[in-house]
Amino acid sequence: MLNIITKEVPIDEELQSKIQFICDFCNVKPIFINGSIRKIEKTNINYIEPNKIIIKSTTFLAFNHNKDVYVENLQKRINISDLQEYIKSL
Repeated sequence: MLNIITKEVPIDEELQSKIQFICDFCNVKPIFINGSIRKIEKTNINYIEPNKIIIKSTTFLAFNHNKDVYVENLQKRINISDLQEYIKSL
């Protein structure tokens, strides 16, 4: 039987403060949801679930120590520096 071990990974403080600052400037309130690492016991298979940031009912995905955020899924990537313009267009 497969045992899956889930470990929560808190969002990086620097990343959270950058996104919080951008959202404060855009006058919106983000909701932060921590990501996790899921590991199948006795194997080398791991899945890293990204941190989720919900802004104006749009879900953004972000990995710790990364300068990009993803919109809804991992297909559309934008740089954190462009996030303010993207939020204003929502």
